[in-house]
Amino acid sequence: MSIEFFKHLIEQYGYLALFVGTFLEGETILLLAGFAAQSPQFGLDLRYVILFAFAGSLAGDQTAFFIGRHFGRRLIHKSEKWRTRAERVHTMLKKYHEILILSFRFFYGLRNLTPFVLGTADITVHKFFLLNAIGAGIWAVVFASAGYAFGSILENVLIRLIDNVHHVELAILGLAAVVIAVVWVVKRLRRR
Repeated sequence: MSIEFFKHLIEQYGYLALFVGTFLEGETILLLAGFAAQSPQFGLDLRYVILFAFAGSLAGDQTAFFIGRHFGRRLIHKSEKWRTRAERVHTMLKKYHEILILSFRFFYGLRNLTPFVLGTADITVHKFFLLNAIGAGIWAVVFASAGYAFGSILENVLIRLIDNVHHVELAILGLAAVVIAVVWVVKRLRRR
């Protein structure tokens, strides 16, 4: 999906698009929503961006966890590719248990599969929910704030460029006025 597609979704559907986007995937649409919250033309509030991203991410990962809990082992055994990935997640889970649950959404390639595979592990629903909620909250704040900060930086750079362009335009206009005045004076002097 392209950035233009995500931008269109945010413009047209705002918080609902953000919820659905973070339910399914996450980072790109959240960064764009954070960026959009910085710009008055989109009408998004950063606090609500964080709230809807948190809710979407939490709901998506909980859904994947429950699908993994009920159908995961059967689905994993049907695919060699999934078995390999599931083994990798289980190995990481043994080594980094709580840290993996808190941080999987920050790592590309782990975001979508991990909660599904964790559903096949011996993790209680309450433990996963608590750690998933904490991780989703941290993730929503970090990515929304990063998008917002990037928007602020970009806006400041653009304002400076526009201000500099304004100064350059004035300088060019002034220089053109001086050249025109000099040419006029020279022509007047030649006529005499």
